[in-house]
Amino acid sequence: MGLQFQPSELAKMAVIIAVSFILSKRQDEDGANPKAFKYIMLVAGLVILLIAPENLSTAMLLFGVVFLMMCIGRVSSKKLLMLTGTLILLATLAITVILFTPVKTFRTTPGLHRAETWQNRIKEFFDNEEVPAAKFDIDKDAQIAHARIAIATSNVVGKGPGNSVQRDFLSQAFSDFIFAIVIEEMGLIGGIFVVFLYLWLLMRAGRIAQKCERTFPAFLVMGIALLLVSQAILNMMVAVGLFPVTGQPLPLISKGGTSTLINCAYIGMILSVSRYTAQLEEQKEHDAQLQLQITTGAENPVGQLGAEPTAEVLNSDEKFE
Repeated sequence: MGLQFQPSELAKMAVIIAVSFILSKRQDEDGANPKAFKYIMLVAGLVILLIAPENLSTAMLLFGVVFLMMCIGRVSSKKLLMLTGTLILLATLAITVILFTPVKTFRTTPGLHRAETWQNRIKEFFDNEEVPAAKFDIDKDAQIAHARIAIATSNVVGKGPGNSVQRDFLSQAFSDFIFAIVIEEMGLIGGIFVVFLYLWLLMRAGRIAQKCERTFPAFLVMGIALLLVSQAILNMMVAVGLFPVTGQPLPLISKGGTSTLINCAYIGMILSVSRYTAQLEEQKEHDAQLQLQITTGAENPVGQLGAEPTAEVLNSDEKFE
């Protein structure tokens, strides 16, 4: 019907919500219940396997966030170490196969049509051969070349907003490589400021989660913040040449359709939990004042106590379930 939609963006949100719910429901005194790890691997693993053939970087990013959420959710260290070792082994095997398998095999194998792109990007990233400026083919890797030119021609203060030159030559200047344009226009100061904004978002989310007395909203806020910040870090690493080229936009800055809508939903969830914690704190202060009035013999404390819901009501299961 003329509308485009990116299913992986919705899938990422669903996984974050599902993992938060599982971790909150499977908390024991000594940590997360052993069944939590199994359920999370079942839910997250299925979605990641569906995403990986078409968008490997998104699948890797989502798994990394789920892994961090399990660390925060007190999943057994033994299980996490076993999972890490298994993944390192599988990743090493997969990279070896991708690098040394003929391209014709990928083209004829179902589900591996993107493997040729992965192979080229890995080889280009680890190719340390120095090419003289006179022999450098800028059209071969135009995105990487123009992004590095944008960064190299900037300075501490940049060329000024709207004065970028490389945005006219960089095909994804508004999305995948927008951080390079930010540095070109705003300089080193602007780039550091953007990094600081994402770190500030993570710290603010951590403060909100710390104030939550219920586990589900706390895990949800931290999962969303980790996803946004991790994606931002990955995008910025690609722009400055510290990671192979991927198709990850810079959250809340890059141009986008589905990603922009989903990111707005993420921020709405964080603000909802923040408002809940603020209401809970206000109600606790209110209850404390009423209790003080009761102990000091104030008149009609019962009527005042029934005027508004107590902190226990605000902190009940019905608030988020």
